[in-house]
Amino acid sequence: MSNVNALPLLEPEAAEAVVPCCPPLTERPLSAEEAERTARMFKALGDPVRLRLFSLVASHAGGEACVCDISDVGVSQPTVSHHLKKLKEAGLLTSERRGTWVYYRVEPSVVAAMGQMLTAR
Repeated sequence: MSNVNALPLLEPEAAEAVVPCCPPLTERPLSAEEAERTARMFKALGDPVRLRLFSLVASHAGGEACVCDISDVGVSQPTVSHHLKKLKEAGLLTSERRGTWVYYRVEPSVVAAMGQMLTAR
């Protein structure tokens, strides 16, 4: 006799609606916390090398790229790693190690939320 209980299966939910980090700029003034969080994201994209790396990941097939495919941006590999770290810290990218390589993905919910913030309603 077994004491194992079967867990109910959950139905996959439809794609969750994006909850913006902040309201559209035309809706109301940002709180100090909202401004701080949003500034980190935009600041991370304010560097040309980071913007280029972000673009390389975002435009790569499936929105995911191996670091080996995006490291040719005119700076050394340690500098590429530094910039990718800053993009991750800002919440714009996520990463996953597979063997010796790291794969980066665009965080779609954050990017969509940033876009919604800049869109007038």
